[in-house]
Amino acid sequence: MRVYCHYCRTSFSNCYIVGEEASDSAERVAIVIDPGEMDLKLLNYIEENNFTVKGVFVTHDHANHVNGLATLLRIYDVSIYAINPTINEFRCTLVRDGETVTIGSLSIDIIAVPGHSIDSAVFKIGSLLFTGDTLTAGLIGKTISSYSTVTQVNALRRKILSLPGDYAIFPGAGPPTSLNAERRFNFGIQAFDDQKKHRKVFRVDL
Repeated sequence: MRVYCHYCRTSFSNCYIVGEEASDSAERVAIVIDPGEMDLKLLNYIEENNFTVKGVFVTHDHANHVNGLATLLRIYDVSIYAINPTINEFRCTLVRDGETVTIGSLSIDIIAVPGHSIDSAVFKIGSLLFTGDTLTAGLIGKTISSYSTVTQVNALRRKILSLPGDYAIFPGAGPPTSLNAERRFNFGIQAFDDQKKHRKVFRVDL
């Protein structure tokens, strides 16, 4: 398996190509994760490596992760896999928490982690985690309410941080990191825990 990270300068986000290694087969299957843009550099990488794009996976429906969809779909006739039924008016193949999608030799496990957005998903491929904005190096995804923050942290702990062993993390923005590093040093989770410890509880007797 080969992973290529493309920095999207127009949206300040990461787009990934995950493809099969070279083999005797005439076709090398690849998927695109979070096409924040579709430019010539990304297209050249796909074509020069003889990849056949068979799917687009979207971690969540925010513009900086999907702005390249329209251009990509003009070039490649592929399905979009997401927790949302439609993205930018494009119909998606719905995926759900706990499902596994198999494309060529790639097995993509779907892990729903709502909080940053209601449709946030993490894609687990082998020992790799593509986390979108849910979990980045040292941080967790921004949320619009304390309820969403609690939902996100609980889901991260239950479904991601509890995974056995270590994983390489490829986030939707910023540098790659590792699961072990985030277990130990993630400031976002530590700040959440500190706030929870110092939160005052008021009792009202009626």
